Formats: sequence, C-alpha cells, structure tokens
Amino acid sequence: MAIARFPSLVLDCPDPGTMARFYGALLDWEPKVDDDWAEVRADYGQVLCFQQVAAYTAPQWPGQEVPQQMHLDVMVDDLDTAEAAVLELGATKHEHQPGETFRVFLDPAGHPFCLCVS
Repeated sequence: MAIARFPSLVLDCPDPGTMARFYGALLDWEPKVDDDWAEVRADYGQVLCFQQVAAYTAPQWPGQEVPQQMHLDVMVDDLDTAEAAVLELGATKHEHQPGETFRVFLDPAGHPFCLCVS
C-alpha cells in the first residue's frame, strides 16, 4: 500500500509566478501563484512547485561550478514543433546539445530541461 499518491517537485527560483506560468503553459497545467510560492497542477494530481529564493543562482550546465542537481525530461511527439513552442514561452535553447533524440533548454530561471522524443 502506497503512503502517498504523487511526489511533488519543488524548484528554487527568483520569481515563482514566472515559473508557474511557463510550466503551466508548457504542460497545459493550471498555475496557482502566491507571493513567494507558486505551483502548477495536472488534472490527475501531479504537482510541480516553485519557491522564491532571494539569492538564487542559476545552474551552470554542463559545468559543475553551480551544479544542476536535477532536470526535467519532457516527452514530446515532435522536437521541432516542441522547440518552437518552448522558445515562444520564454525558454532558451542551450548551446551545448549532447544528443540527437533530445534537446536541452533553460527555463526562465535557468534550470536545464530536455525535450525528448517519446
């Protein structure tokens, strides 16, 4: 018997509202924004949260001076279509692209995430 249904992932960032709106649009999840906390929630219950950190420093990937510590893999049907969509939402394509079946981007707070062919 499971103790919990879904773990939530909490990302540090300078602006939780910006992050919730970005990931809400990316995943088609509903954003909820407070002063120093925001989240996006799927219809089935999965939650992605964002907490404000005053002295936030973005990861420096692929270097390890400020390690990424985690990243999200987002499954997509078409990399080109998904790339255009995330760039329009405010993502930045990272200059280092180590594979051909996925692409690395940075969210508005600088966290790396990958679009991966499903």
